[in-house]
Amino acid sequence: MSKFLFLFLIGVMACTAKQPESTLPAKAVANIIFDTDIAGDYDDVGAMALLHAFADKGEIEILATISCNAFETTVPTISVLNTYFGRPDIATGITKRENPNMSCAQKWAEAIVEKYPHALKSNSEAKEAVSLYREILSHQPDQSVTLVTVGFFTNLADLLNSEPDAFSTLNGKELIEKKVKLLISMAASLPEGKQQGNEYNVRVDTKASQYVFNEWNTPIILTPLEVGLKIFTGIPLINDSTIENSPVKDAYAVALAADKNQIGRMSWDQTAVLVAARGIEPYFTSRKVNFKINDDGSNNLIPGEKFSLLGFKQTPEEIQKLIEGLMGHQPILNEDH
Repeated sequence: MSKFLFLFLIGVMACTAKQPESTLPAKAVANIIFDTDIAGDYDDVGAMALLHAFADKGEIEILATISCNAFETTVPTISVLNTYFGRPDIATGITKRENPNMSCAQKWAEAIVEKYPHALKSNSEAKEAVSLYREILSHQPDQSVTLVTVGFFTNLADLLNSEPDAFSTLNGKELIEKKVKLLISMAASLPEGKQQGNEYNVRVDTKASQYVFNEWNTPIILTPLEVGLKIFTGIPLINDSTIENSPVKDAYAVALAADKNQIGRMSWDQTAVLVAARGIEPYFTSRKVNFKINDDGSNNLIPGEKFSLLGFKQTPEEIQKLIEGLMGHQPILNEDH
């Protein structure tokens, strides 16, 4: 081998060797709008804890927090959590429809709203949901926004139907296609071996669900009922003596006590946030499916590949441990917040 060939090969090997981690391109930060029915259940609280934990880790940016539920505690509850985690000024919206209006059976929302500071004291102080969606989307780069919905499809149906306004000359469907990269929804049910399921988020506003399932025009990931059903969280959180004065801990403590629950709450909504921040792998499998939403709110599996439906790759216990740790995340209070 000649000297020149030897030096050339050494150079090629150096160029193809693994780069130091510090020089590798950083994983893209997900820009998230979070749409929740917070009140009717408290896994939404866990999901918001994950949302802020990932934001503190630099993995996501929270563009807005929006309620699809008209119940009176929803905006104050969202504000409590945004304030606790050092982000009181996150844009917050709510549907201005009278329904869905789903109450908080265990009164955990009322408990934390009464105890903890919050910038928004009532639903009337939040922006109208569709107007806020259009405002936020219009200012984002094309194909850059991830929508995470863990409640009803009310706001998304209204966004699809929206007309051009002061924020954008595009109608709703055009604006979604231009600005939204991905929709991740905790929605639908498909029991093993069955062709039909029935799930709360789809059922409560059936007409909205039908419209979104038919008309939505970006990739969609569904984390179904059967996934969160097997992941129990909350007990380690409320038993952690190092966590004090936390609305997340208090919400779970009040609700679990009211339910006489000693095993933890199912963790549907947290799975959607986890996938939004870190992706499907290594936690879940994915398969392409399509659904028809029936008039009674049930869903039928039909031919097609519109949705990516998640299943377990890791065990429920492995994912539970990860989610539980993120739910216990404590706020990082600094001048950047």
